[in-house]
Amino acid sequence: MSKITTQKLRRMKEEGEKISMVTAYDYPTSVLANRAGIDVVLVGDSLAMTILGEENTVSIGMKEMVYHIKPVVKGAPDALVVGDMPFGSYQISKKKAVKNAVQLMKKGGCDAVKLEGGAEMAEVVKAIVDAGIPVMGHIGLTPQTVSKLGGFKVQGKSVEAAEVLLKDALKLQEAGAWGLVLEAIPEEVGKLITKKSDIPTIGIGAGRYCDGQVLVFHDMFGLFQRFVPKFVKQYGQLGDQVVDGLETFKKEIQEGRFPASQHKFSGVEEEELTHLY
Repeated sequence: MSKITTQKLRRMKEEGEKISMVTAYDYPTSVLANRAGIDVVLVGDSLAMTILGEENTVSIGMKEMVYHIKPVVKGAPDALVVGDMPFGSYQISKKKAVKNAVQLMKKGGCDAVKLEGGAEMAEVVKAIVDAGIPVMGHIGLTPQTVSKLGGFKVQGKSVEAAEVLLKDALKLQEAGAWGLVLEAIPEEVGKLITKKSDIPTIGIGAGRYCDGQVLVFHDMFGLFQRFVPKFVKQYGQLGDQVVDGLETFKKEIQEGRFPASQHKFSGVEEEELTHLY
């Protein structure tokens, strides 16, 4: 598999080839994603909830993002690795946004960054792009500002709201964004934005007509069990399998069945050690 680039993703959209995207926060998970041929690996600020146990994504900072991006880059050399810009790293000023985007690229090694927000973030996106950094936009349900949105709710449910989302998408495209995440919006709105945009759209709860789809790894495989969003399809229940395995491990220890003879190392005979007892 050759290295995925933003240009390759643009060609995929033009040719009608669907794009796959999944989150990863560590080396072993990114290795698995790379082996499966996943196109885009997102080191999302969702790690605040899935890995660190936080109630939302706003608590994560630059140091944590860089820390988690580095091993993912090592594990997924063929995928396009996107690093999330955490809350507060790009909203204060364009200068600070560029500085932090540079840090994610320079210290983390990712191929692109992602930030949330619509037309109000267009100038920030342009400043980062002008600095030579590929930027992915994120509109619809934006978890970093979930309090402002009134909770984890579907966005764009009225004609007026849909029109705002379309304008957001086109403004971000005009600013130089190479792609867009569309989260938790009606399928019809996802279809409209995908048709009107020249850049790839990656849906998460945005229906069947986006140029690609993304899911959180821990949601997909039952490793995050606090709740399961409506838009998630689970492709396995690894959490339950791990619990079963750990219960068996504990039972075998208690019953003296682990470790067994095949797990031991040999060296001196017990009789040779008798004098040491």
